[in-house]
Amino acid sequence: MASAHLPNRLHHTAYVTADMEATRKFYEDVLGFPLIATWCEKDLLFGKERTYIHCFFGIADGSALAFFQFADPEDQKEFGPKMPASPFHHIALDVDAATQQAMEERIAAAGYKEPETYVLEHGYCRSVYVVDPNGMIVEFVLDLPEAVERAEEWRGRAHSELKRWLEGDYSNNNEYR
Repeated sequence: MASAHLPNRLHHTAYVTADMEATRKFYEDVLGFPLIATWCEKDLLFGKERTYIHCFFGIADGSALAFFQFADPEDQKEFGPKMPASPFHHIALDVDAATQQAMEERIAAAGYKEPETYVLEHGYCRSVYVVDPNGMIVEFVLDLPEAVERAEEWRGRAHSELKRWLEGDYSNNNEYR
């Protein structure tokens, strides 16, 4: 697939928060993501006028994490279901070694301890996880140099590995673990 037909980068990913100030403190004060835009809006959406705030926290490549909070508790309830308590619902952000270490230090300095934060060695990457005030898990991923070098190899096998797994062959293909 030609890269000209793929998106340039993630613009933003959006979630709902019940407490925008707690969310701001976490992303801006703890993790250091600058608040880059705050939109206070009122729109006719899905048959009803909705009043909400939409805040964006910047990432180095120009993308952002965004959060909504609604003025009406009924809108908040409708659009802001609680995040599931699952490590399989998370956002993963690519970092270099210095940034990952800085994030670990900031998280520790803010008083986060297990199980609100933890580290996993996946073999092909090292991940630092932290749970935000909304219950969402944020992962800071440092790919191993060998993993970066072998990315094309894995891309070449991606479809056949998916097909194999879908056909019931659940054997592990992570040679690093």
